[in-house]
Amino acid sequence: MTGQKPRHAVVIASGGLDSTTVAYWLADHGSQVSLLSFDYGQRHRRELDFARRIAVNLGARHEVVDLSGLGRVLTGSALTDPGIQVPNGHYTAATMRSTVVPNRNAIMLDIAVGMAVAREADAVAFGAHAGDHAIYPDCRSSFFDLFAETAKAGNEGLLADGFEVLAPFIDLAKADIVEAGRQVGVPFQDTWSCYKGGEVHCGLCGTCTERIEAFSLAGVEDPTEYAHTGAEAAR
Repeated sequence: MTGQKPRHAVVIASGGLDSTTVAYWLADHGSQVSLLSFDYGQRHRRELDFARRIAVNLGARHEVVDLSGLGRVLTGSALTDPGIQVPNGHYTAATMRSTVVPNRNAIMLDIAVGMAVAREADAVAFGAHAGDHAIYPDCRSSFFDLFAETAKAGNEGLLADGFEVLAPFIDLAKADIVEAGRQVGVPFQDTWSCYKGGEVHCGLCGTCTERIEAFSLAGVEDPTEYAHTGAEAAR
């Protein structure tokens, strides 16, 4: 997480802990940030409400792109198909593969690069981290490196000088992101992780399990309200 920070970054903002920390980290280093969220036909829209909160907190411009029709064609994922149950358990369990949305990050990153060209931003940023690698192929360094090259080749002569595609946490654990968020003042209570989209975090699904563990390992107080906690969540 070193090097020169961009002048203006388009941040793919899910309303979650990772992308929010990326946005706050960039803002803390003096970058202008614009948040870009997607309605891609996902199981719930709670995350979009929280992305809006973060944009207000940062005083950042926020765009929500309607890709809701994608949910009809990107079938087979628990995140887009109401007929598939969201699995409980640890994030790296084989059952979590049912939460893969095919090519989702590539689609979002492509649109973010287009927005960066239109807004003359010199970076696009997203919040992939090491904990994603086992399940999500479009969160791995190999994908990131190839996409960055493709984005530059496909927009030659259009991109701002020094343009970068940034994944500053791609080699970090979730607990490291929580600590980074603490350092830059992320309002953790204004972030949303749960796949199930209830009134509060379920405490049982993969992202809730990962969130609980990350705060514990980082030694940072977790302000999140969970429907299920402790031994019940561990079962």
